[in-house]
Amino acid sequence: MPASLTSNQKRYLRSLAHGLKPVVMLGAKGVTDSLVAELDLALAHHELIKVKVAAEDRDSRDQSIVDLFARVDAVVVQRIGNVAVAYRHNPLKPQIELPS
Repeated sequence: MPASLTSNQKRYLRSLAHGLKPVVMLGAKGVTDSLVAELDLALAHHELIKVKVAAEDRDSRDQSIVDLFARVDAVVVQRIGNVAVAYRHNPLKPQIELPS
């Protein structure tokens, strides 16, 4: 998986994620091991998912997203309000082919 995505790749992934519903919900308990395992499983199956974050303020929400995505080796494609889009390439069963 690329360490970072180009703007063209992010734009492409945002267009794919537009119609998606949040698959994982980050609640008041924060980043737990079970949440990380669930996100890891979802990314292995879908490659591109939305995560909804319930947090009091912007700083704690952003930090939770960074911590969570770092633990599963995912890239933040986009964050709007309480919803973030995560991408992680699946080398065994790739579903999304990124533009160069």
